[in-house]
Amino acid sequence: MSQNNETEHCCWKIIVSGRVQGVYFRAFTRKQALQLGLTGYAKNLPDGDVEIIACGPKPALKKLSEWAHKGPLLARVKRVQVTPCQNIKPFSNFSVC
Repeated sequence: MSQNNETEHCCWKIIVSGRVQGVYFRAFTRKQALQLGLTGYAKNLPDGDVEIIACGPKPALKKLSEWAHKGPLLARVKRVQVTPCQNIKPFSNFSVC
């Protein structure tokens, strides 16, 4: 039996650029992800971006991606890149790295 496209479990890599470090972006991402039932992580990258790896149902991933375009109040998001990921090891929770 194939899964319904809306309930299919996927993993997305989301790179968020702009003023996204030092504004609690990762902590708020974790809060959003947990509310949406997603697993994965958010971490700062050396170039000033934030990398999010999120796994779960597509509708929840879409909501997290939409949220990432705004971020927390102090963030100034300039660009969001979303890429589906393959061969990601399962996560048991959503963490901040």
